[in-house]
Amino acid sequence: MALLTVVPTPVGNLDDITIRALTVLKESDLILAEDTRTTSVLLKHFGISTPMLSHHKFNEHRTVEQLAVRIAGGERVALVSDAGTPGISDPGFLLVRQCVQQGIDVECLPGATAFVPALVVSGLPVDRFHFEGFLPIKKGRQTRLRQLAELPVTFVVYESPYRVVKTLTQLAECCGDNRPASVSREISKRFEQTIRGTLRELVEQFTRQEPRGEFVIVVSGFVV
Repeated sequence: MALLTVVPTPVGNLDDITIRALTVLKESDLILAEDTRTTSVLLKHFGISTPMLSHHKFNEHRTVEQLAVRIAGGERVALVSDAGTPGISDPGFLLVRQCVQQGIDVECLPGATAFVPALVVSGLPVDRFHFEGFLPIKKGRQTRLRQLAELPVTFVVYESPYRVVKTLTQLAECCGDNRPASVSREISKRFEQTIRGTLRELVEQFTRQEPRGEFVIVVSGFVV
């Protein structure tokens, strides 16, 4: 049966993977992995020997057509990223779109994504929210920050440890020092941590504390 299955993988603890995801990975003809070295750790942990092929942001533009042809020919293919759900700030969209356009069945399993636990434990309103993901590094960054500052709902930003202080500082400049926010890091891992406070307090915290791990920043919406 021709099928592309998008498979979420753990963002931290390997035991967070679902039984259904393991079944799909075992029974697929091929696993497309963002980084085969990272995925091999997961597969080895669960005794899975399905063949892998690299599928990442540097080659996906060139390979989606031929991969869609393989799937249309009857292969069952699983798509994974290094952690979380492919397509959410990770490669995956281009292949999904190609398959949809060609009438190939696509399914996405429910599972891990970093922003949901960070959002829930932030203590900020979550009835409505905006997921931003990674901000532009240079072009358009300041414009986007100003737009986010005016949103009336909680918003979520992903950031690396190398830019988290800079991003928190810029958010404080655009949103105001006293805007409530939350920072979560190392979600589902041994040293998982969530710190809540104003943007200014969070800047001070991570200026003192060396940032480590991947970060999810959750910021309260603008209130008139």
